[in-house]
Amino acid sequence: MTHFDVFNGDADGICALHQLRLAHPIESVLVTGPKRDIALLERVDARAGDTVTVLDISMTVNHDALVLLLNREVCIEYFDHHVPGEMPRSDRLHATIDVAPDVCTSILADRHLNGRYRIWAAVGAFGDNLAAIACNLLLPMGLGTSQLASLQALGESLNYNSYGSSETDLFVRPDVLYTTLHRYSDPFRFMEVESIFRVISEGRQSDMNMACDVRPDYVIAGGRIYILPDAAWSRRVRGAFGNRLAGEFPHQAIAVLSPDNLGGYVVSMRTPPEAPRNAQQFCRRFPTGGGRVGAAGINHLPGNRMGEFIRKFELTFYG
Repeated sequence: MTHFDVFNGDADGICALHQLRLAHPIESVLVTGPKRDIALLERVDARAGDTVTVLDISMTVNHDALVLLLNREVCIEYFDHHVPGEMPRSDRLHATIDVAPDVCTSILADRHLNGRYRIWAAVGAFGDNLAAIACNLLLPMGLGTSQLASLQALGESLNYNSYGSSETDLFVRPDVLYTTLHRYSDPFRFMEVESIFRVISEGRQSDMNMACDVRPDYVIAGGRIYILPDAAWSRRVRGAFGNRLAGEFPHQAIAVLSPDNLGGYVVSMRTPPEAPRNAQQFCRRFPTGGGRVGAAGINHLPGNRMGEFIRKFELTFYG
């Protein structure tokens, strides 16, 4: 029997799997990729009697591959916080899905394990832009301000490493990052010992410095659009830059675009709660669009639809 661990290569996916495997060590085949590379179940060559754990990838995107695996008599455990669409009915599927805006997959793993490795759930939440939720999780531990800041930096760096159009854009491959991190039950020890953390955190700061020199291409009362240049750093920084802008302009919708290798763009969206349409609703108006209420994206916006995107953005978030 073979076990497969299938997980998003961002902080949330990595920290969710880390918790589960600290609690239940098992040899497994790792299937992962950059943050937006989420059609992962089609890569799982499982047969009857095999088992699969799926973490932090959309069930909607993976629906057909999920049905195929279930029909092969593969048992699947599924944790996710994205809208699942039509969930297959099967005794072999054990799904824990919660799409609430204050939940991420690391938190679902934490609930499943009754808080056994909660510090890692907080790291995942920090990486998923849920800083207040992460701090609440850590409150009973009595950590100091500097320790909280270090854990937030870790979560954000793990998440940052997942951004890019392909693995060649990343500082560290997600499977290598997970394997290295999984040697440590103590996140502070990981940060102290492993050079990987310093490589990512220093690279992240350099990328952000370049992004902050970019001026918005379109500004309206209710939002702003930034189009980054065609470069590896811009493909990495897109989501983190969106988060930063959302903090600087908390009452505006933010769209950050960078060119992809198909002649179009990858889009990261952030919207405030009072916006007339949330990020998920807006992005789902385009093929390959999806995500969560406050933070969503479009995996491929064709170049010939850029004008349409800008018009819809202006009409939706005019202010």
